[in-house]
Amino acid sequence: MMRNQLLNRLSVNDIYSLCLQTQGKENNCLKEELYQLTFDENDRVSFNALWALSHFDKANNPWLFQKHDELIDRVLVEKNETKRRLMLHLLLRQPFEEESLRSDFIDFCIAKITACSQPYAIRCYCMKLAYEQMKYYPELL
Repeated sequence: MMRNQLLNRLSVNDIYSLCLQTQGKENNCLKEELYQLTFDENDRVSFNALWALSHFDKANNPWLFQKHDELIDRVLVEKNETKRRLMLHLLLRQPFEEESLRSDFIDFCIAKITACSQPYAIRCYCMKLAYEQMKYYPELL
């Protein structure tokens, strides 16, 4: 049923409605369903699912923290710029702890900051994410 909603062009109100459906711990299965739709072969469905996840409120956003490493793995190999941008946005809303930093992701972010072939949004997100990871190391800042 959720996939059918995501097949269409969505307004911000549609996105908020999807977020309301998935609120609370009792709806973690719906959050998981929405997350799994980010892998859908239909780009519209996967874009809309990522867009909805990026609108989770502060109470529900921590559910995505368990997907942290998986999102990083996906960003590193994603060819579609829209999906990459949305996943970087999701990662910006997550904490980066010093003991769990990944050098491959730091390198990815640094490389994308100056990559003229990348859209400005991706370059900006990579700059912010690089800072979030390197702030623990004054010599890198």
